[in-house]
Amino acid sequence: MKRAASRLAQAALSALVVLLMAAHVAGMLTIPPVERAEAWLYDAWLKRTAPAGPDDRIAILDIDEASLKAVGRWPWNRDVMTRLVGQLFDRYGVAAVGFDVVFAEPDTSSGLANLERLAQSDLANNRAFRAEVARLAPALDYDARFAQALAEKPVSLGYYFIPAGFGDAKTGRLPPPALAAHAFAPLAPGEPAAGYGANLERFQAAAPAAGFFNMRADTDGTARRMQLVAPYGDGYYLSLSASTLGIAFGGDAPLAGADGLHGGGRDYRAPWIEVGGLRVPLSTDGSVYVPYRAGAPFPYVSAAEVLAGRAPVAQLENRIVLVGSTAPGLADLRVTPFSGAFPGVEIHAHLIAGMLDGVTRSTPPWSQDARLLAVLVLGAVLTAVLLRFGPVAGLAATLTLLGALLAAYAAAWNRYWVVPLAAPMLTVFGLYALNTAYGFFAESRSKRQITRLFGQYVPPELATEMSRDPAHYTMEGQSRDMTVLFSDIRGFTDFSEKLPPAELAEVLNAYLSTMTRIVQEQRGTIDKYIGDAIMAFWNAPVDLPDHATRAVRTALAMQAALPDLNRDFAARGWPEVKIGVGVNTGRMSVGNMGSEFRMSYTVMGDAVNLGSRLEGITKQYGVGILATQATVEADSGHAYMKIDDVRVKGKEKPVAIYTPLGDKAGLPDGMRRAAAEFEAAYACYQKQDWAGAEAALTGLKARSPQALYDIYLERIAHFREAPPPADWDGVFVYTTK
Repeated sequence: MKRAASRLAQAALSALVVLLMAAHVAGMLTIPPVERAEAWLYDAWLKRTAPAGPDDRIAILDIDEASLKAVGRWPWNRDVMTRLVGQLFDRYGVAAVGFDVVFAEPDTSSGLANLERLAQSDLANNRAFRAEVARLAPALDYDARFAQALAEKPVSLGYYFIPAGFGDAKTGRLPPPALAAHAFAPLAPGEPAAGYGANLERFQAAAPAAGFFNMRADTDGTARRMQLVAPYGDGYYLSLSASTLGIAFGGDAPLAGADGLHGGGRDYRAPWIEVGGLRVPLSTDGSVYVPYRAGAPFPYVSAAEVLAGRAPVAQLENRIVLVGSTAPGLADLRVTPFSGAFPGVEIHAHLIAGMLDGVTRSTPPWSQDARLLAVLVLGAVLTAVLLRFGPVAGLAATLTLLGALLAAYAAAWNRYWVVPLAAPMLTVFGLYALNTAYGFFAESRSKRQITRLFGQYVPPELATEMSRDPAHYTMEGQSRDMTVLFSDIRGFTDFSEKLPPAELAEVLNAYLSTMTRIVQEQRGTIDKYIGDAIMAFWNAPVDLPDHATRAVRTALAMQAALPDLNRDFAARGWPEVKIGVGVNTGRMSVGNMGSEFRMSYTVMGDAVNLGSRLEGITKQYGVGILATQATVEADSGHAYMKIDDVRVKGKEKPVAIYTPLGDKAGLPDGMRRAAAEFEAAYACYQKQDWAGAEAALTGLKARSPQALYDIYLERIAHFREAPPPADWDGVFVYTTK
């Protein structure tokens, strides 16, 4: 009964996933993550298949910063623009020019209007003056000269439409519609604009063509698609890319239509336009996907170089030239799948190149129905497989269906269709994740049990990590290189006698919590608390190649945490805490050890005992941390100062002990010099050069009194009165723990 109810709930959740995705595909609701996935899939496929290499058919005339410095700020007067057009056609022999700019205002920079007003005034009765003004007028009427330069040249001016909701201003003059309002009947692609910003009437009347340069961005702000046609008034207008391409091929009137398609018992209409004899399929909204090429296929030529005649003719000759700007403040930068700052004028270049090559892509009219069918059918099939055969067979079915969808996407891409299939893919993936969650739930419950069990031996956070891959970890005893740390509160007996039991417990809880947090931040395992003492180790059960560095970093952080902790203690009337820390690296036995009554995940061995001995003798040297030679050799991240060579109780072999100074990077020069001076003094001490050692230590003490210097000065005084034996090796022997 419970199994049947579980299956029913599983089927209901699966149906909910399918219905939500179907509603998104049908346009009944919007699921932003699905839209982002569609965009990601398209971008990834585009980048994988985009052709590379230069394109010698199109060039971009760049009004760049160098041009602004040479000519002056934009807009340039029409005399300059006239010379620019003349240079392009007469000197460089370009095939056509498209302007990604608008010439919306008359040019008065020549002063002709002022001269004409003066000639008509009472102050200018001189016939010669009036005649001279009349003679100069043709040369000073820059707008008329620019219009004349545009006339009978393969030039397409640019303008823009104002979308509904962004105002309804109408400036300048639009060209006549390129296509009739019924050109795509029964379709009506695109949304009518509310206004426009066009060129002066005299320019539009002179230029043989014009096109809108509106950019289109998806919801994430990326320009993937562009309109090639837009409705306004009583007809359709061409984009700048389509208009420029058409004028480059003779300027014949464009053609348009909508082909009928039949499939799956339904009739569809696919719009298209034909410019310059090239047929371009459109999506039902009049757009195409921009066929971006990889790299930098189109040369950018500075307008200043063209005006000066210095640009290489080969860069422009017989090419379609688009005039735009990349200068700061003028650049029309867009986000594309290839760049977050892409010049808008180059998007038109990619469109023209794509139309020339016949590689523009569109979304076929049957796309939405195909996606909806895929969501419903594949969702039902996969749900049935998962419910009947379980997650293993479901995984195989999921991978098969995802592979089939990717193959379908690739097949459509190769036919220059973009059929968004992320929704069916996410349906398949989501159903597999949802249905297998039931199986994972049982496994997760088992892992929680393992975590609780391991939590008896190791810190819970490490037990959780172990439970993610139980096969990788073992509680059985093993020998491995590890680093162990012991810390203890100095004078804890006196410390504890000053506080009542309840407050002592609070002090220990606050102290141990702070120190434990530091250990865990460095992924150490807390072995045990022994009263006020802490024992921790690294490199088990989780592998940590830098275990020595982490342990020393922990010791330094423990000491660094004491000032703040003591300030808090002082505010509550508690005694000050000082600690000693011992760190040792070596071969240790680690595992679940104990008796039939109590087990503990712990470490054992001589290296562990040595670490404990080090903590005990930190107070003998007046330092907070001691580490062994083995730790120093295994730790590449910290700088150290050698303190002594000692024999601790229970070991005959001498041990070199060091105190860490801090990270090598950023260690103060003063600290580094003081350490070097002490080690030099210690070398004199070991050679029984008492005078040299005493002088160096006295100098160090004068600059920075430390207990360590006093200890060695006392030893030197002792050895002067009772010299060491002839076979003395400079090692200090400790007879207590």
